[in-house]
Amino acid sequence: MKDKTIKIEEMFLSPYAVKSVDTVGRLKPEPPCPMRTPFQRDRDRIIHCKSFRRLKNKTQVFFSPEGDHYRTRLTHTLTVAQIARSVSRALSLNEDLTEAIALGHDLGHTPFGHSGERILNKLNPNGFSHNKQSVRVVDYLEEDGKGLNLTREVVDGILNHKLGCTPKTLEGMAVNYADRIAYINHDIDDAIHGGFITADDLPKAAVDVLGTTSSERINSMIFAIYRESDGKDFVRMAEAEEGAMDILRNFLFDRVYNDITFRTQESKAERMLGALYAYFTEHTEKLPEFYIKELINTDKDTVICDYLSGMSDGYAVKVFSELFIPDKWEIT
Repeated sequence: MKDKTIKIEEMFLSPYAVKSVDTVGRLKPEPPCPMRTPFQRDRDRIIHCKSFRRLKNKTQVFFSPEGDHYRTRLTHTLTVAQIARSVSRALSLNEDLTEAIALGHDLGHTPFGHSGERILNKLNPNGFSHNKQSVRVVDYLEEDGKGLNLTREVVDGILNHKLGCTPKTLEGMAVNYADRIAYINHDIDDAIHGGFITADDLPKAAVDVLGTTSSERINSMIFAIYRESDGKDFVRMAEAEEGAMDILRNFLFDRVYNDITFRTQESKAERMLGALYAYFTEHTEKLPEFYIKELINTDKDTVICDYLSGMSDGYAVKVFSELFIPDKWEIT
């Protein structure tokens, strides 16, 4: 099965794609799998790890939303993987590598979305960013400190999936674009369903280029990448569509992410995470056993961020309540 995949890659992938046989390998060498290529193994390791499962209870944009159809960090990740695979397929890149990067790109994300990331970055003297934390998760924190031992191509793509970063592989570049395509469109969809904006509020300059529906916009963006990148040694979106995408992104910041409702909720999250950060700074003995052992070789601020960033939204609220909210007493 693996030999068949390797042969297919050699026959059909772009000369600029990363073939499985050309991987630079892992930090810790290990025997090859007889059934799966290295990138397929990476994908499977990510899907089965605890950090991936916790994404289902982490905020994408809306804190503790009511209803079943709002996006979570997990549904965002799956959407990124689908879009990234579509881009890779169109450009004859390695879909297995692309999928592994996409599925792992947000493993280090905090509770309460980017608000949580900003808060930990503010509290930690060393700074905090979710892409670097995702690398820390796969290289060290998972499997009780053993890490997932992923290939370096996957780790590079995870590290460099953010806007402004430059991955070393075209597959990583596909995920970099897919992440933005995904969150811009599904955040618009959630904001409309949440009553923050209407479809008519979207900037006409962007809608005229990309389309009026989420499906139309995603198709336009993917096709713009295909037109601009096909057969070339880069992944890039055509200028008109990328400009329209940036207009939508700026619109979201102005009308949704900076809305007073979100800012109010963010201030609550900041007080809660700040209280937890201060408590565990003073009482490191109250950390779970794994993190107490981690203190032997790692500075306190990093360990506390490891613990807090790994929490789901609900678990962060639960720990805060246990530490700071008095128990109810019933007198009979």
